[in-house]
Amino acid sequence: MNYIDRYKEWMENPYFDDSVKKELKSIENNEKEIEDRFYKELEFGTAGLRGIIEYGTNRINKYTVRKTTYGLARYLIKNNIEDMEKGVVIAHDNRYKSDEFCREAAETLAASGIKVYIFDSLRTTPELSFLVRYLKCAAGIVITASHNPPEYNGYKVYGPDGAQIMPEIANKIVDEIENIDDYSKIPVIDEKSRKSIEYIGEKEDKAFIEAVKKQISRPEIIETYGKNMKIVYTPLCGTGNIPVRRALSEVGFKNVITVPEEENPDSEFSGIEYPNPEDPKALKRAVKLAEEKGADLVIATDPDCDRVGTAVRTSNGEYVLLTGNQIGGLLVDYIISSRKEKGVLPENAVMVKSIVTSEFGAVIASENNVEVENVLTGFKFIGEKMRGYEKEGNKEFIFGYEESYGYLAGTHARDKDAVVTSLLIAEMAAYHVSKGKTLYEALNDLYEKYGYYREKTVSVTLKGIDGVEKIKNIMTSFRNNHPDEISGKSVSEIQDFKLGVEGYPTADVIKYILSDGSWIAIRPSGTEPKIKFYIAMSGKSDEKAIDSLKSAESYINERIKDLI
Repeated sequence: MNYIDRYKEWMENPYFDDSVKKELKSIENNEKEIEDRFYKELEFGTAGLRGIIEYGTNRINKYTVRKTTYGLARYLIKNNIEDMEKGVVIAHDNRYKSDEFCREAAETLAASGIKVYIFDSLRTTPELSFLVRYLKCAAGIVITASHNPPEYNGYKVYGPDGAQIMPEIANKIVDEIENIDDYSKIPVIDEKSRKSIEYIGEKEDKAFIEAVKKQISRPEIIETYGKNMKIVYTPLCGTGNIPVRRALSEVGFKNVITVPEEENPDSEFSGIEYPNPEDPKALKRAVKLAEEKGADLVIATDPDCDRVGTAVRTSNGEYVLLTGNQIGGLLVDYIISSRKEKGVLPENAVMVKSIVTSEFGAVIASENNVEVENVLTGFKFIGEKMRGYEKEGNKEFIFGYEESYGYLAGTHARDKDAVVTSLLIAEMAAYHVSKGKTLYEALNDLYEKYGYYREKTVSVTLKGIDGVEKIKNIMTSFRNNHPDEISGKSVSEIQDFKLGVEGYPTADVIKYILSDGSWIAIRPSGTEPKIKFYIAMSGKSDEKAIDSLKSAESYINERIKDLI
């Protein structure tokens, strides 16, 4: 069936309601739009769906959510009949249609005979990850598009260990989804099956917050210095406001000021162009408020509260936004040093990071005799390592992170957690205050001790069918024409993960490692219509690292200008 046939099917089939037909009627003379909406099924990719909220097979809507959920239900029933009783826990964020998609998923599972746990209001992604194991569920679902623009929503699936499902499981669910050729065969909830839906709330919230609070290692520092610190916090109109402020308050941070325009959930993210703490513009109002209040620290969490960014005050009173790699390096140092101080750093401690994350944190860990393991991009691969350590008992996970502002300390969750990270950033800042330093000064101390590292991610957005082809062409160009040198440094190793790199699954990633350990990596985004170039340069001085970074970025821009 081609895209025109699929369009006609949605227009004519009585299964699809009048709102579908009205919206699709409005594009009947726009063949390019019809093609984009119907030329394929929305892909079940990085542990789930992510797409624009519209009607069509290549969009996220109540029908594609139903179909995906029924595919998941069929997988669970086919692989372990006990999973029906163990159930599935579902959470959702504040995005447009999130509550509707959550109900659709719950009702489809219940109609399939599967127990469902659901909240009556929004919750964070890390709490969902925690609750899968806490409730001993067979799986979890969270309705979110994380930090994407307002017109997007998404659907992520978690396994019984609380981590996002691995590719081999995702492929089996995809097989079930693809075998559903008639939407009308998807079971519909009735009064009997509705009894399989159980609402949860405060008890589960408290359990999550208590698990988060266990990661604090220096409560005496918070008692002495933290209570007087001024922290400006923004949930960026998302889910983080209640849990982050609750956790901070309960451990002793009493002077937390929330950005008023961004405090409450808002599906439009009003006044925020891109609700991503990686984007400096997203923290504009928070930094302005910090300047007005003389705050020590700014903390921002993304809409589903799994990523966190921070701005710190320098000695001259200006605020500087830290990169994900810088926050990671600071946290690695803080977690290791605090555990050493308390005598609780395990001999078999291990830190896990992604292959596109800077070596800054890895060097700090290695110099402190903490093992470092690298994984492919995607926190599910960190979760997979955690599962292995737990099963084998040979290593103890203490921290995992990605350069894209996702961090996890402790093992209460199996996904990045901005609640626990916000707590640790605040504690870390209080500790350095106790030493008479800002976090910015502490960062520079680490650079002087371990070397200077500078990183940048260049993202190129290429939408639609044409964009897909351009991204493929860029990857092909780099795959077929490897550089001999970048930034005046010879390329000492080429890692093409699509062809296979020992110890890793295959992935569409190319990484050039340079003679001094600096590197550039290239990969298409798994969640957005983008191709990303990760640049990680090091140098004996900050100036040299920055110069290398600029040179590498110029090289990339020159290579791709004709291809885009």
